[in-house]
Amino acid sequence: MANSAPASVWRNPIHFLAFGLGSGAAPKAPGTFGTLAAVPLYFFFLQGLASVEYLAILVVTSLVGIYLCGKTSKDLGVHDHSGIVWDEFVGYWITMWLAPAGWFYIVLGFVLFRLFDILKPWPISWVDKHVHGGFGIMLDDILAGLMSFVVLQALAHFVF
Repeated sequence: MANSAPASVWRNPIHFLAFGLGSGAAPKAPGTFGTLAAVPLYFFFLQGLASVEYLAILVVTSLVGIYLCGKTSKDLGVHDHSGIVWDEFVGYWITMWLAPAGWFYIVLGFVLFRLFDILKPWPISWVDKHVHGGFGIMLDDILAGLMSFVVLQALAHFVF
């Protein structure tokens, strides 16, 4: 199913942010494009931060995301429009908290997050179906990010 991004993405700053700076307007696989758009932001702005600063940014971007995603969803009249990808940004950034430096881990984190986000193992699948509004839009990706974080940390500490 092709993504149909509304024109408001380019006019409304809230929609623009919710659509991941426009990355969610990709005609196919907007979640993947949204996650890809989160990578350079991580690389240039987040990866060098102290763990407490990074965690504070995760909390703020999650809370802001609840508003952005909820407002955009309500404005569009579509719960969790496929182009709303701010939740993918935050989910990927959660995955990468405390990750070792280097492109290997950036790519591994991307792959892990996309797998958890697409496959939606329990409890992600339950949240996706039962929790609505901006909180629900954000929560399933926060959980996917947390699960990816745990796997990435385990791989980094015990395998690689």
